[in-house]
Amino acid sequence: MIKRTIEISGADTSLSVHNDQLHIRRNGEDIGQTPIEDIGVLIVDAPTVSYTHTTLVRLSEYGAVTVLCGNNHLPAAMVTPLQGNSLLPERLRLQISVSEPLRKRIWQEIVREKILNQAAICEDPIMQARILGCAKDVRSGDPQNVEAQAARFHWAVYLPELQFHRGREEEEPNGLLNYGYAIIRAAVARALCGAGLHPTLGVQHANRTNAFALADDLMEPLRPLVDHRVRQLWRAGQREVKRETKAALLQLLTQTCEMDEQTGPLLVALERLAVSYVGRLSGQEKALRIPKYREYFDLPS
Repeated sequence: MIKRTIEISGADTSLSVHNDQLHIRRNGEDIGQTPIEDIGVLIVDAPTVSYTHTTLVRLSEYGAVTVLCGNNHLPAAMVTPLQGNSLLPERLRLQISVSEPLRKRIWQEIVREKILNQAAICEDPIMQARILGCAKDVRSGDPQNVEAQAARFHWAVYLPELQFHRGREEEEPNGLLNYGYAIIRAAVARALCGAGLHPTLGVQHANRTNAFALADDLMEPLRPLVDHRVRQLWRAGQREVKRETKAALLQLLTQTCEMDEQTGPLLVALERLAVSYVGRLSGQEKALRIPKYREYFDLPS
């Protein structure tokens, strides 16, 4: 079953749980309810929303991720489920014992797939060829930082009609990009926790203050999916982080992708990605299986 993504953005809203149903009230009146077990991601984006402790606990127990947004409407924190998975101790030992050569090979696979996806959304034929050339140059561990070179090519022609500079604090559409990345990050973190993996133990990202380093690693090939959607929104005149644009970015979780010769929503494929990562660490899989969606970008010919 496809888990639901629910966003709460109305003022004076309260969330509570009764009989494992999430009840939503606004201004003292019931406006909806949904089974906790059907929720994959809950996004709370309003400073006046209140919720009981039980609400957060039951969401976590059912494997849902709760994303808390700040006054800038961007995710500021996540509540992720870490308890209740009997595989956690075994998978934690597996993550800790991963060898350096294997870690580097996995990072090579991640970077190569990310670059191929950047090439897929590139509208400039010359720059697209350069990005594809970068994909061929990625070595184990990416010691030459080919990822950064491909990123420079990617952003140079991302929005040619705009003098665009990528950065968290830059002008739009950076806010849209940040919001989209945070949604994908939350979904990846949820899948990792569901597979008994600890999201802190990353492949490449290793900042000691980053509680979601592994999620940041595995979401890298999915960033171009956000880039493409944000570019579509920008060109359609939807250039701010608001209800309509957030809804469009949330729909990425149901974006059709291919994995294991099957097509389905991205949210389901992320669970398979997490399982594939376990197989990669244990030696049961020779390559990381990453969701493929390049053929669904629907780019103009």
